[in-house]
Amino acid sequence: MALSYWLFVAGTVALTALIGYNTYLSAQLLRRWRPAQNLLLMPGENLIRLLLIAFCLGLGWLSGLEPRQLGWICPDGLAPVLRGLVWGGVLALVFASTTLWIVRRTGQRFYSPVVVQAIVPRDRRELLLVGLAMGPVVLLEELLFRSLLVGGLAPILPVPLLVIGWSLFFGLLHSPQGAWGMAGAGLGGVLLSWLFLYEGTLVIPVVAHYVTNIVQLIQAMRLRTMLEPATPELIESKL
Repeated sequence: MALSYWLFVAGTVALTALIGYNTYLSAQLLRRWRPAQNLLLMPGENLIRLLLIAFCLGLGWLSGLEPRQLGWICPDGLAPVLRGLVWGGVLALVFASTTLWIVRRTGQRFYSPVVVQAIVPRDRRELLLVGLAMGPVVLLEELLFRSLLVGGLAPILPVPLLVIGWSLFFGLLHSPQGAWGMAGAGLGGVLLSWLFLYEGTLVIPVVAHYVTNIVQLIQAMRLRTMLEPATPELIESKL
């Protein structure tokens, strides 16, 4: 492997560690502070996200790998995109129904809404804006966790190890959402990685991931009262 490839490996691992550490700090902050503005609509956050997307593209170029290896190709026709929509819908329905079942029976023991509360739209106008902002969020995650960490590292590490290992890490990044949040994200990561490898393009997992996230946010809007932290008055009324 050329030196540029190993620089790509070092840069990708460093970026992953940086994002992981920043996610941990953000989770700790959200436990004590609730932003007045939707996190996904903060200009600074969106600018950083776009810069990170550009950095990921630069890392992919630095790797010297073929675009096909990284999934940077367009699918043939609309059929693969439709499959992405279907898989996204299936994932969303499974996660939505399971999360609702868990919250109704265990409260917030296995699922914490702390992150969802910070990004859930307050009305339809904000839902449109959040839907636009969600695009770069999903693209960044798929570029890093599917294109670079799976496709990019496949020449030097076994693909099953990459899929399982990075899906577990992806799940850990969702630790603020509780045990079910981590498990669901990890399982979703495995499915998205499989879609990436099977379809040979990053477009399909991006579509599936986006649909899943948007459906979950719409569900959170409808169930806002269930996701609110229990107040002393509410607790007393249940005793």
